[in-house]
Amino acid sequence: MRLVHVLIPTGSVEAVLDELDSEGIDYAVSTEVGRGGYDAQVSFPVPTSAVDPILTRLRAVGLEDDGYTIVVSAETVVSKRFEQVKANYTDLSLSRAELVSRAEDMAPPLSTFVAMTIVSAVVATTGLLSNSAAVIIGAMIIAPVMGPAISASVGSVLYEPRLFRRGVGLQVLGVALAIASGLAFSLLVKETLLVPPGFNPIEVPQVQERLTPNVLSLVLAVGAGVAAVLSLTRGVSSVLVGAMIAVALVPPAATVGIGIAWNAPLAVAEAGTLLLVNILAVNLVALSLLWLSGYRPVSEARTDSARKRTLQLLGIITFALIALGSILAFVSLLSVADAEFRTELNAEIADVLSRNEYRNVRLIEVHIDVSPVQGLLFSEDPEVTILVDSPGGVPPNGLAEDVRTVIRDEQGFDVIVVVEAVDASLPSDDRVTTTERVGAPVPRPA
Repeated sequence: MRLVHVLIPTGSVEAVLDELDSEGIDYAVSTEVGRGGYDAQVSFPVPTSAVDPILTRLRAVGLEDDGYTIVVSAETVVSKRFEQVKANYTDLSLSRAELVSRAEDMAPPLSTFVAMTIVSAVVATTGLLSNSAAVIIGAMIIAPVMGPAISASVGSVLYEPRLFRRGVGLQVLGVALAIASGLAFSLLVKETLLVPPGFNPIEVPQVQERLTPNVLSLVLAVGAGVAAVLSLTRGVSSVLVGAMIAVALVPPAATVGIGIAWNAPLAVAEAGTLLLVNILAVNLVALSLLWLSGYRPVSEARTDSARKRTLQLLGIITFALIALGSILAFVSLLSVADAEFRTELNAEIADVLSRNEYRNVRLIEVHIDVSPVQGLLFSEDPEVTILVDSPGGVPPNGLAEDVRTVIRDEQGFDVIVVVEAVDASLPSDDRVTTTERVGAPVPRPA
């Protein structure tokens, strides 16, 4: 519910009050003595969604478009006629003025936005490198990413150029800051040896989650966009929704910085794709829902401009999402093919080891450095490393070649096979690992 206070221009009091009476709205009138050109101040309670329609009708009978108007929340209304007015309107939609005000409040001042973004990105990078989901969640709570996305969408549908430009600008700045902060902190960690020598962040599970983008990645971003609009228009906790949007944006941005620091271009491309998809999806959903909810500029003359800008943005974002979505679909197909290959390969290795000549050999672990699917993209030969428990810690004669032959015959790929053997019956201090390698890389056409 809202309580509306307006100043009525000289000569328009009767027309304004007649309009309120025709709507069945209770009101209180007081004489205006503080400003010239106004005869009275009227206050009246209305459901939230009635603010815009009622003010539009009052402007048609004399209320000024940019005149003194205050809309505040009302906790309780005791009125004989309010229930009837409430029955004529839902209490779900905000007025346009409130929508703009909330969107502006959600985007913090520039200095605060910069500081909170940097802190959030550094904390998220710490969580990624330490494989701590709890730390990453903490970073999401303080990330100021919801306001810019909402501001841009509200600015577009209501044709508020300043709000739109600020929203877009803060989104670009936020992404750049998050990547730069993740990069700077990662370099600090790497150069000061805060992680063990040889540490590979790409193998950390929390980092890997941001390096496997697929079509399902859109679900989080779409859900975040829907929640953001509901938070804005229905009063859902913006803290929780902001954290949800931050989950979709900040960790992938920090992962891009990590990939740059460790010179991992593939990781940068994968995390960057996920980041772009999430940003576009959040904006597309927010923009679409606000427009479909019926929000339009106050001035009819600006409605066409708002429609043109919004449709242009929707077209651009949709095209970009289709292009990136095609990449995600391709990655998804490759992931399925890769998983199938790994499953089949493990089964084939197990079959080889089940032969009688290898009855004293026990498989410990199989590691596939590069699968054929990855090899097609990055011109690398698949390499399979097999760790076995073998008497004396010596690789069984012929095992590497047998595994290579079976994989080549069954899969059609020539692979490099490395067999590492250890004698698990010996004390750990006396164990020696020996290695046999077969299958030199096949020369590729220039």
